[in-house]
Amino acid sequence: MRTEDGAGTALRRRPGLLPWWCVLGLAALGLPRVVAHDLGLVGPAANTALVFGPVLVWVAVAVLGRLRRPLVALLIVGAVYGVLLAAVHQVLWAQGFAGDPPQLGGELAGTLPPASEGALLRAAAVVSSVATGVGIGAVSGAVAWVLARLLPRRPA
Repeated sequence: MRTEDGAGTALRRRPGLLPWWCVLGLAALGLPRVVAHDLGLVGPAANTALVFGPVLVWVAVAVLGRLRRPLVALLIVGAVYGVLLAAVHQVLWAQGFAGDPPQLGGELAGTLPPASEGALLRAAAVVSSVATGVGIGAVSGAVAWVLARLLPRRPA
């Protein structure tokens, strides 16, 4: 079943949101920065572009695409980005820490077996990555929502 503009029924079932392939594509825009950061491939200027470029694209897609629910749409993009971020960090864990992985400190230093300590720190990194993605999605979604409210409505 097709709509008048040729789009599939996915947009009709989820009005105001993005199709899954668009969510995945937008989330994947942030992956070059993650890889570049974990492997130490770029300097501050390039890193800044890789940080803000994808988020600006997210906001532009939501605003220019006139999504009815930009906050929710970008929150979903951010959550998917967070999961991808976590996956890349886990894959590049050893390279990212150059053979010197993080360790528990203070009173917790040395209290856990090394394997348990590593698993705990990796789990914390996953939670942190997903939370980061959701936070970026929430902020960019809020910005898109405000910008969308400032644009004049399209005639019916």
